[in-house]
Amino acid sequence: MNEIFGLIFIIVGVAFDFFGCLGLVRLPDVYNRLHSSIKCVTLGTSSILFGLFLFKGFNEAGLKALLCILFLILTAPVTAHVLSRSAHKSGVKLWEKSVCDKYSEDKDALS
Repeated sequence: MNEIFGLIFIIVGVAFDFFGCLGLVRLPDVYNRLHSSIKCVTLGTSSILFGLFLFKGFNEAGLKALLCILFLILTAPVTAHVLSRSAHKSGVKLWEKSVCDKYSEDKDALS
């Protein structure tokens, strides 16, 4: 039974990873690409690792998969935030059809 659930999690994870990679190719600017890649790849990779945990159980490989999930969930959003903040500070322009720019609103409020 665990193998069936593990396989389902792995298939869902591969689908999310695929859509995250597709977003890297299709979306118009750095900020949209970061959003797509970090959200989809974090969820997809975590799902694949959880499927591996369901396959392996509580042995060395399963516990390493759980630790990797924890590390990925803690570090990936922070990395995306740092990359987007640095891109904005270095002057990378938003897509012309972007609706709002919270970073510039915050900068204007501090000035």
